[in-house]
Amino acid sequence: DTSRKNWNTRQKELRKLLSDPSSYPRAKDLFLRQHAEVHAANMSSAADLSFADDVLAGMTDAQIRELSDQIDQSIAWILFHLARIEDVTMNILVAGDDQVFRKASWNEKLGITTLHTGNLMSRDEITELSNRIDLAELRKYRNAVGQHTEEIVEHINPEDLARKVFPDRLSRIMHEGAITEDAQDLIDYWSKRTISGLLLMPATLHCFIHLNEAARIKSKLM
Repeated sequence: DTSRKNWNTRQKELRKLLSDPSSYPRAKDLFLRQHAEVHAANMSSAADLSFADDVLAGMTDAQIRELSDQIDQSIAWILFHLARIEDVTMNILVAGDDQVFRKASWNEKLGITTLHTGNLMSRDEITELSNRIDLAELRKYRNAVGQHTEEIVEHINPEDLARKVFPDRLSRIMHEGAITEDAQDLIDYWSKRTISGLLLMPATLHCFIHLNEAARIKSKLM
């Protein structure tokens, strides 16, 4: 639809702006808009629409948790995965800070034991997480991650945009159990990314892609 086409067009513009440190003030403002639109509307005032809210509108909790023969992921799992990936990459890799997840013991609030990003979980594991997770707290956690990302972006040194991730920050991800042994390809992928690359993927585009998947799941359920 038009809103998604416009988002994609702006994302291409964001990529260009992030390639030039002198353009960072404009890039920051555009990032905040793109980022806000892939989060809930109550996360930020930087956008007029929310793809996340559009997905959840009219859905019951049971539908948000549902997997069926034709659906390999639940919308609950997608929201969890998006929040965890953004938390890990923006806080550890970009800012060198602690995960929001660890600072406030979100695993206890969410009612789950899963500490990692959810990559390569089996269908049974996704089902268990989807059934157990507290959906209201999941929304709060994702909002908290998004708001902290906004703070990080406000304080990025434009000269760091072309810098690759520090190796010790990649090691922290493994040490903290933020990804599983099976998902170590992510470490190799992130090691090749620059700070600007992480702002593009996963902080914005990764969310957009998965929310589109969530919209397709919704269409099968409703």
